[in-house]
Amino acid sequence: MSIIVVTGIPGVGKTTVMKKAAEGIDIEFVTFGTVMEEIAKKIGLIKNRDEMRRLTLEQQKELQIKSAEKVAKMGNVILDTHCTVKTPKGYMPGLPEWVIKKLGPTAIVIVEADPKEIFDRRANDPTRNRDPDSIEQIAEHQMINRAVAMAYAALSGCTVKIVFNHDNAIDAAVKQAAPVLK
Repeated sequence: MSIIVVTGIPGVGKTTVMKKAAEGIDIEFVTFGTVMEEIAKKIGLIKNRDEMRRLTLEQQKELQIKSAEKVAKMGNVILDTHCTVKTPKGYMPGLPEWVIKKLGPTAIVIVEADPKEIFDRRANDPTRNRDPDSIEQIAEHQMINRAVAMAYAALSGCTVKIVFNHDNAIDAAVKQAAPVLK
């Protein structure tokens, strides 16, 4: 079993980069938030995905544990998730110790972009109801993600790769991510 975690803040394009990088590779693409959403809806905690970040920490912990158990049984996957979740009370680890140890990833890929690029992408995405972060808050979130990803690596023994997904440069980002998938 091999689990490669791909992470990045909302609007950075992590899903787009990694789905393209995984084309032609025999590996399942799984979105942790989708697994959490399915479980949360099934037990009646939410009606839509954007409500998850407003759940209590205890509710989110319960969802994380159930989701990690489900993903750990899936085999070879690219696990699309958030390194940290920005809540009204502060940053919460997206893969805390009880989750990262259960998953045992072989690598963590952090997809980043210039904070202004992310700000603009979010502003032009009518499909999501995201919190309005400033460019400075986006930069802070990316910095927090780097620190937390290294902590996850220390807990699990995996590597961390940073991939830059700048505007109109998806092929360059895919090229950076490709070695991790081999």
